[in-house]
Amino acid sequence: MSEAVWTAIGLTRDLEPGAATGVIIDGREWALWRGVSGRLHLWEDRCPHRGMRLSLGFVGGDWFGCLYHGWRYDESGQCAQIPAHPELKPPAAIRVRGVPVAECGGVIWACFADDPPALPNFAATEPVRSLYLDSPLSEALAALGRATPTAGAGDTFRVEVEGDDWLVAGQRIDESHSALHIVAFGAAASVRRAAHWAVSLRREAELELA
Repeated sequence: MSEAVWTAIGLTRDLEPGAATGVIIDGREWALWRGVSGRLHLWEDRCPHRGMRLSLGFVGGDWFGCLYHGWRYDESGQCAQIPAHPELKPPAAIRVRGVPVAECGGVIWACFADDPPALPNFAATEPVRSLYLDSPLSEALAALGRATPTAGAGDTFRVEVEGDDWLVAGQRIDESHSALHIVAFGAAASVRRAAHWAVSLRREAELELA
């Protein structure tokens, strides 16, 4: 997963400040969290201490705490405090690995390259919904029909249906599961039509798999 492209992993509106969630990307588990300042972070879903899933942890201001023993990590992933030993300065080696994450066009994006490219300009978009499918990403994307790929964003397409213009960003969860994150370019009426289209898209994707 070193290709220099951005991969959609969710919709911006679905993660509020002070919240955390687990995300699976290409079979690997990650912890996605947003500090109270609004900044996003995507870390490996494992505490360096005992391997506890960080996605089960808690956000305190702009730091993150592991649920197991409460070890606290700053925004860089560096362990900043060990509650059982408050006088101890944690060694620099105790650090959680993270990858670049950004928000654009109502979508949350991750990049697994050391030097991520600039994100395409997805201005004036409105979030519609995320579809989670029990089908491979290739089959989910096949259900889109005619679509135009977007440079710089992996498995992301612009789709025009009955005059409406929508962005569909695919996420490969694992070999058998995928997600499609959908946003609309346009007004609220277009968003409502896109929501109805998303329902029919789910049916088509499930029929493709059957």
